[in-house]
Amino acid sequence: MQLKRVVVTGIGTINPLGNNLEEYWSNLLNGVSGADSITLFDASKFKTRFACEVKGFDPTNFMERKEARKLDRFAQLALVASDMAVVDAGISKENAEIDRDRVGVIFASGIGGLTTFQEEVINFAKGDGTPRFNPFFIPKMILDIAAGQISMRHSFRGPNFAVVSACASSTNAIITACDNIRLGKADIIISGGSEAVISEAGVGGFNAMKAMSERNDDPKTASRPYDKDRDGFVMGEAAGVVVLEEYEHAIKRGAKIYCEIAGGGATADAYHLTAPHPEGLGAKNVMAAALKDAEMQADEIDYINTHGTSTPLGDGAEAKAITEVFGEHAYSLNISATKSMTGHCLGAAGVIEAIACIKAVIHDIIPPTINHFTDDPTLDPKLNFTFNQPQKRIVRAALSNTFGFGGHNACVIVKKYVA
Repeated sequence: MQLKRVVVTGIGTINPLGNNLEEYWSNLLNGVSGADSITLFDASKFKTRFACEVKGFDPTNFMERKEARKLDRFAQLALVASDMAVVDAGISKENAEIDRDRVGVIFASGIGGLTTFQEEVINFAKGDGTPRFNPFFIPKMILDIAAGQISMRHSFRGPNFAVVSACASSTNAIITACDNIRLGKADIIISGGSEAVISEAGVGGFNAMKAMSERNDDPKTASRPYDKDRDGFVMGEAAGVVVLEEYEHAIKRGAKIYCEIAGGGATADAYHLTAPHPEGLGAKNVMAAALKDAEMQADEIDYINTHGTSTPLGDGAEAKAITEVFGEHAYSLNISATKSMTGHCLGAAGVIEAIACIKAVIHDIIPPTINHFTDDPTLDPKLNFTFNQPQKRIVRAALSNTFGFGGHNACVIVKKYVA
């Protein structure tokens, strides 16, 4: 069976570096840190008191107040990003040529409406035991609701469901969406992910795991992937959306094409609840699987946007996996960890990093890994981590890695579109 080709025809994002795509890309190239003191709740008693929040977000600028109140913040962000992507792709309701039965939504979140869950449980606990819950409690909380809301907003009646694999969620959503298009089950799928868990429960929970940086005296430099003194990730929130479309369908309607999705892979570490395999086994396998799916050789990749969370164990394991998969070509690659700027946006991390890869492929420039101060002697010194400054080069294809608690690994490859 001849699989169909998949291209990207629309992009939308709202994240700690910008409230639209161009702001995001500009701040990536300028090495801007999105980290600052937490404003979404009083974090004064928490071990970590900073995060990468979306700046100046008011949902009522994008939707009616009544509608916004029915949505958790993660779903609000999802709708805003999807609106941008739908308009960018030219598939809004005004476009009568689109067969909306053939347009799907496969969307992700690692956690979903944690803030809503927290608020409802606290309100109940403060009462006299009489159950008084908001009727929108469950629809606001469940993580599939973003996919449902997007489909209802735009009358997309194709495949519609959520994907969850912790921090690998939105990369897995993109891979799943691509497979549906490749197999002819849809012409267009809106895919990506959103996350918004900068709350008492979110920050407190990750603090209890000792997963996050506690560099409260200098939050903007706290996310330090591949630096000797890295001490954990910085939490972020975001939404990112890519409109994936079957190639011939996109050509027929004269769509703008950003790039082609070459392939993807998914594996498991099968090792530990939260720690990566020390030899990077799952990371090695997933990159190899993505290359095989894309029918590409290792030396055709020019850039890797790594998972690179700034954790002591994770960064080293991933770097080792890269050298094993790419061999000598590993030293010709550019590698960067844009989480040094956005923080770790959990279930939305994969898609906003895939978007960074798409822009790198289009513009032939690599966004940097910022906040590098001290070389880590355990890392291969010949690897080019693109420290502190962007680098120009031809980018034929880029690979994006995301890994999640539970040992979930996902990898997607994007390549230049040639008409």
